[in-house]
Amino acid sequence: MLFLTILCTSLTYAQDVSGTVSDGSGPLPGASVLVKGTKNGAQTDFDGKFTIKNVGPNAVLVFSYIGLKTQEITVAGKSTVNVVMKEDSAELKEVVVIGYGSVKKKDATGAVDQISAKKFDNVASPSPAQLLRGKVAGVQVTQSSGEPGGAISIRVRGNTSVRSGNGPLIVVDGVPLDGGNISASGDGLLGGSTPRNPLNFVNQNDIESMSVLKDASSTAIYGARGANGVIVITTRKGKSKEPELAYSTSVQFSKIAGDFGVMSGDQFAAAGGDDQNSRSYNWKDAVLRSGITKNHDLSFSKSTENSNTRLSLSATDTDGIVKNTGLGRYTASLYNSNDFFGGALKVETRLIYAGIKDQTTLISNDAGFIGNIIGSALYWNPTSPIYNSDGTFNVISNTFLNPVQLLNSYNDYTNTSKLFGSLSATYKINSNFSYKFLFGVENSTSTRKSQLLPTMNIQGDQFQATDPADNTVKRGTAFISTQNKFNRTFEHTLNYNKEFNENFVFDALAGYSFYEYGFDGFGSSAKGFNINQTNLIDNMEGALSREYRVSSGRNKVDLQSYFARFNATLMKKLLVTGTIRVDGSSKFGVNNKYGTFPSVGVGYKFIEAKSGLVNDLKLRGSYGITGNQEFAPNSAVSAGQFGLNGTPVTVNNANPDLKWETTSSVGAGIDFELLNNRLTGSLDYYNKNTTDLIFPNQPDGSQPGTYFPRLLNAKGNLINKGFEISLNYKVIESDDFTWDVSGNASFNTNKFTNFAGFVQTGGLSGQGLSGAYAQVITNDKPLYSYNLYEWRGYDASGNSIYADAAGNDTGLGNAAKKILDKQPLPKVNVGFSTSFTYKNFDASASFYGAFGHYIYNNTSNAYFFKGAFLGGRNTTLEAATSPQAQGDPNSPSTKYLEKGDFLRMGNLTFGYTFKNNMIEKLRIKSARLFVNGSNLFIITKYSGTDPEVDTDKSLNGVPSAGMEYLSYPRERSLGIGLNVTF
Repeated sequence: MLFLTILCTSLTYAQDVSGTVSDGSGPLPGASVLVKGTKNGAQTDFDGKFTIKNVGPNAVLVFSYIGLKTQEITVAGKSTVNVVMKEDSAELKEVVVIGYGSVKKKDATGAVDQISAKKFDNVASPSPAQLLRGKVAGVQVTQSSGEPGGAISIRVRGNTSVRSGNGPLIVVDGVPLDGGNISASGDGLLGGSTPRNPLNFVNQNDIESMSVLKDASSTAIYGARGANGVIVITTRKGKSKEPELAYSTSVQFSKIAGDFGVMSGDQFAAAGGDDQNSRSYNWKDAVLRSGITKNHDLSFSKSTENSNTRLSLSATDTDGIVKNTGLGRYTASLYNSNDFFGGALKVETRLIYAGIKDQTTLISNDAGFIGNIIGSALYWNPTSPIYNSDGTFNVISNTFLNPVQLLNSYNDYTNTSKLFGSLSATYKINSNFSYKFLFGVENSTSTRKSQLLPTMNIQGDQFQATDPADNTVKRGTAFISTQNKFNRTFEHTLNYNKEFNENFVFDALAGYSFYEYGFDGFGSSAKGFNINQTNLIDNMEGALSREYRVSSGRNKVDLQSYFARFNATLMKKLLVTGTIRVDGSSKFGVNNKYGTFPSVGVGYKFIEAKSGLVNDLKLRGSYGITGNQEFAPNSAVSAGQFGLNGTPVTVNNANPDLKWETTSSVGAGIDFELLNNRLTGSLDYYNKNTTDLIFPNQPDGSQPGTYFPRLLNAKGNLINKGFEISLNYKVIESDDFTWDVSGNASFNTNKFTNFAGFVQTGGLSGQGLSGAYAQVITNDKPLYSYNLYEWRGYDASGNSIYADAAGNDTGLGNAAKKILDKQPLPKVNVGFSTSFTYKNFDASASFYGAFGHYIYNNTSNAYFFKGAFLGGRNTTLEAATSPQAQGDPNSPSTKYLEKGDFLRMGNLTFGYTFKNNMIEKLRIKSARLFVNGSNLFIITKYSGTDPEVDTDKSLNGVPSAGMEYLSYPRERSLGIGLNVTF
């Protein structure tokens, strides 16, 4: 009777409990719901709903989902329990992707940061690199210009090389990119053009996470390619066990954010300029427009216990703010994995295809005094009309170009197709051993076509030719160039993992890799066309026959590597990581084909998982050696080619002893969690020493015969050292309201020591500046230190006053150039972001900035001086009304050197997530509407259009930094978007 009474009582009070589980985006399928202390549970269905039978009135339900904070809710007699799961930032950061695997953040001995897709700003980005701006301490991301698809400069803990590459190695789903420009080369009209970004092919919405490996302990596994850091991009897989269809769309409107400050027609006339009695011209109206970007993204995903599939399609179309510029991109990606033999074998396939169409105009890095599109628009007399009364263009001269005529006469577009993919197979040999094989392919074909109509008269032999039949001058030029790349990756890795006991956990990795990077290209050019021709590209035979040129080339680079790594955890507290990699490259001399790159990292958990003020505290340190091989192929061998008419030409002298640039680095850091895990952060110190830097030999002026280039390893040490801090704080965390803030700052200094050279770079362009330069690389100075005349004002006659060698005032003839204690590389980089959620509303803002550096304003040097104004060209009001004499030369000096400090609001986003019966009836899991603003304001004293600039002004292959010259203007934009999941 007692047993029956207890049974009936339990049946009376046991009940079925149902409800809905959701996150910030809507219903959450596949979430786990478990009655605490039992095996009674369920998973949510497609609509996030669940039902559990026989639940006691005081039972506790445990809700869990990967990447979200586990929650426990007491039933308290209720039959319906709904829960909204919150993002667990600590959980998201717990496992970070590193080279050839992943590691728990708390167990990492190296400096590694990771940002997930939830941290990306809700705006379509043409390059994943831009998503890192201000997000990771020690990482500086600089967009060379505002041009859609233009190059992005990424620096991880400063510069570690001079002539070789300073950008990090980028690895996408385990396959290292070659890092080169995937688009066909420029044509050289009015100067060199901006290279394309090699990450343009990756769709932002396909990215799951981006890891930045910063110190030797984390990068040495990549050996000869890890000296500048490593960025590991992981693309998305399917998550839901129910089929999931997601669609997102956005439109973004843009306008120029800055201004060059040239005079209006009224100002020009009032200042005493040559008044042509017209006020119809404005340089912005002539060459600029309102930009627009349209983005569409569609994805389908589904996963089971034995398979996972995700397919996505995207289309992005951007009209740049400069007329006749833009970027169109279409991508398709596929991820598929299948388990065989009970999970012993896992086969994964990843494919990304991108079709990219670039359109550009004459935005060049080194246009001379004639100028490019921007230059000609700036100097055009603003009182002079663009068109004559009969509708023809108003032509001044072949050195004073009509900007609209130049814009309409030039056509330049590039079509690029890229296929990137990998196939991997992982076999579990037993519970401890597994083997993985990976084969990757990176294939791209790019064709660039450009033409300048024969109706456009520009001074210079490259724009015209003489017809020998009648000695008439014919104009017009056309170029076609094609570039093909085919890169292959083969990797074999063997993994061992074993937990011997609670005090000793060990895992190890050994591997072999082979990379092959192949390139071939073809180019043709012609000039001297009939005046009536308009389609020169498709009718190049219409040019003068003796002015037709062709060129072609091919090269290949092989890289072979052996590597090993182990991680050991001792007594649950002590962490040890050891790495070694041996790389062999076909780029190097026969005596130094191989290089060895070891590293070691140690960490100790002083405090772990404690409550109260200090919750976690880990100290770590590392030392290692990495290398750099980012320079041209065949640099160590004797190389020659045949020029016109079969004439042999030597292009490089052999150096069989040429070897790797090597960077040894030491670092120490602290990771911590405080205030019951609400405040997390890290502190890092690093010191990097690069030796054996690759330079061309300096020819002896007395040496007889022809000089041929020869690369060698120069003596000297390039020292980079710095300090980083990163903090994240959960200010408020409740069911209805959350508020998070995060910030980071990095402090970096660099210096070249034990170096006997004096290498010029920072070449200047413009009238009177041929052969001039602004920067040097020399001993005991930071990289790219400015070497300029010290300008001190004007004398009574309006001539510039400069300092002589003794520091006294003098004229230009006795002035002395001085190496200044001012550098173009920022000493401080900062980032700050904050996010709010209140019920269905969310908001986020991000800021970033750079301080302690200087920018050389080559645009002002070339265009904004008194002589240009009195010569009939437009300039700034300040230059036109200055006391400067008309004949005073615009020599390179500190007059044009400005502080580059800035703080910019990167993005501001407001969103609303719809959660009601209406969308559920439409079978919509979630819907979010958002508005986004980019580059809404900037705080700076720089007088140019934007201080975040890096025009390529390299000399003889030596790069520059911090130079600004007629750059494509940066935009300010406002967008609106919608994300829907079915």
